[in-house]
Amino acid sequence: MDRAVEEIRDGHTVWRFDREFLTSRWTCLWGRGCQGIGPEPAAHLGLGCCSIGADLGDGDEARMIAALAATLEPDRFERQAEALEGGIFSDGSRSHTRVVDGACIFLNRPGFAGGAGCALHLAAVEADESPVDWKPSVCWQLPIKVDWVAAEDDSEVATVRRWTRRDWGAEGETMSWCCTEGSLAYVGDRPVIDSLGEELTAIVGTEVYAELRRVIMGE
Repeated sequence: MDRAVEEIRDGHTVWRFDREFLTSRWTCLWGRGCQGIGPEPAAHLGLGCCSIGADLGDGDEARMIAALAATLEPDRFERQAEALEGGIFSDGSRSHTRVVDGACIFLNRPGFAGGAGCALHLAAVEADESPVDWKPSVCWQLPIKVDWVAAEDDSEVATVRRWTRRDWGAEGETMSWCCTEGSLAYVGDRPVIDSLGEELTAIVGTEVYAELRRVIMGE
């Protein structure tokens, strides 16, 4: 097997992990030079990857996000008035968060007294809870991407890798910058398997994550 890929079987699921990415020093640069995902670099806007809103996985996730949004106070949620007036979803399908003034409705802008960044993330931290339990899954998983493929023996193969420009769809063709490309974001003080350990555990489960650490980190 290609040693660039680590493979772990868990029942009917075969997990395949991109070793290079998990051992890299990628780190989120939001608020620290992130260029955003627009057609022009715009670090000063503080939009990060929130400028197109968030796709929601299913009805349960939409209901969860709606319930959490209803708990946010205006001193923590900059766009609360817009949320109360027009809702938090882009349309009746409730499959995507609404974009207001060029970004997800939950994004507090630089200079907001309640704190810049995702209002859901900030509220989770304030409640001493994990942002993983508050944010849309596509948001807390980035830049992790999982590709699921059915195998011939009734198992499924899940490939865990870095998100790439093509994964953004049409937006990826016009993006001026993608944080997993080049070297700008590879300045973290820990490998991804550590810095995104909570996210990886939420995706693959505790046992698979522990085995992944053993084969990659020798633990």
